[in-house]
Amino acid sequence: MNQAIKLSSVAQSRTIEHIVTGVATSDGAGVKLTRVLTQNLQQRLDPFLMLDNFHSDDPDDYIAGFPDHPHRGFETVTYMIAGRMRHRDNAGHQGLLQNGGVQWMTAGRGIIHSEMPEQEDGVMEGFQLWLNLPARRKMIPAWYRDIAKEEIPEYVTAEGVTVRVIAGSSNGVTGAMTREDTEPLYIDIDLPAGSTFSTRIPAAHNAFIYVYRGFVTINGKTLGENRMGILANMPQADGVILGATVPARAILISGKPLRESIVQHGPFVMNTKEEIYQAIRDFQDGCLGGAA
Repeated sequence: MNQAIKLSSVAQSRTIEHIVTGVATSDGAGVKLTRVLTQNLQQRLDPFLMLDNFHSDDPDDYIAGFPDHPHRGFETVTYMIAGRMRHRDNAGHQGLLQNGGVQWMTAGRGIIHSEMPEQEDGVMEGFQLWLNLPARRKMIPAWYRDIAKEEIPEYVTAEGVTVRVIAGSSNGVTGAMTREDTEPLYIDIDLPAGSTFSTRIPAAHNAFIYVYRGFVTINGKTLGENRMGILANMPQADGVILGATVPARAILISGKPLRESIVQHGPFVMNTKEEIYQAIRDFQDGCLGGAA
């Protein structure tokens, strides 16, 4: 349900430290996507490990989907802007992710799942974010939640900016999910032409914004379509202020860094090489785990 909201004041906005252009790649059984947050940015954007953007109206780009594959040691957050994707896992659970919905999955000690399109034409668009787990929680039981579009809190500002709060809290509105260790903020911002928007971000948190329609400005610097802006860590900045001269849409993500070692091997993200070797052995032995 929409809520009329007054924006909290932001005394000083963060600036754009660096602009990132995503890398075209494919994953799963050949799904074409753009990898925006890559391994070389994992320490800088801790606790976030990866961000993929998929967007195509050509079924050849997505129809083969993501057949059975394993994960261990982190969480995946899949946000479907348009399309239908079916999740199945090795614990016998399944769910349908569709327009405007989110799937939040904790891989924990291990899960094997598939994500397959339930459409043969039309647009499929969305994002998958990988969120790290602290060392003490990497081996918790696997879990997931499908969040329908209607379950995601949404508010509208006086200037007509519509904000969907997937995780965390923005301008007093708490999102569909919260996480104590990483405190992620994940919002989808729809800005009309000529509007501005602000939200608070803790100074100690790492943050970035990805524009997927139009362009936005932050402290006089323009961030164009299909570009990610890493927001500078500034002790004196208490949030971010965006402006839009044309209609624009962007996701803003921030989180509390874990400051732990990150060792990734494909779908496994642990703290040591020995833990990675164990994950591979567990997968090969058929005892990786499963959803709770």
